[in-house]
Amino acid sequence: MIRPVALVCSITAAMSFYSNTASAQDSTNVVDSKSDWSVFVENNPKRCWIVSKPTKTVNVKGGKPVVVNRGDIRFFVTYLPSNGISGEVSFTGGYPFAPDSTVGLTVGSSEYKLYVDGEYAWPESGAVDNQIRSSMKRGANAVVRAQSARGTQTTDTFSLVGFTAALAEAEKRCK
Repeated sequence: MIRPVALVCSITAAMSFYSNTASAQDSTNVVDSKSDWSVFVENNPKRCWIVSKPTKTVNVKGGKPVVVNRGDIRFFVTYLPSNGISGEVSFTGGYPFAPDSTVGLTVGSSEYKLYVDGEYAWPESGAVDNQIRSSMKRGANAVVRAQSARGTQTTDTFSLVGFTAALAEAEKRCK
């Protein structure tokens, strides 16, 4: 899979924005906000993405809630026309995932697997990206369940309020 290229670029720029460290000269701009989702555009190469952070996070180890130190937790949909990427779904959990594990994504009654590489996860194909985006347009929340390399089970809930409008804005800006 060549999927990490768009994901890593989007994550880096969004983390910069959410950390309030982006400089005025940065070519990455938040161009819109649709409730719980933000729309970003980068011009060279042309790249558009939407991103959200969780509204609820639960961490459990050995069946008991635990306090853990996680990095940024984000859900993305990315467009990178020059690489033929159109609506790539991705997730970063803020920690290295357990090797050879998968991340579970539930939207309404639909369930999907995301495949991991370090701290990042995404569906196996563009066809699955399409299915996930379609489910997210109809859903109220997306729930992501994963396991860290240290054995902590995490459940992150993302609001889908504003998802459809943010997705339409990113698609329009990256045609």
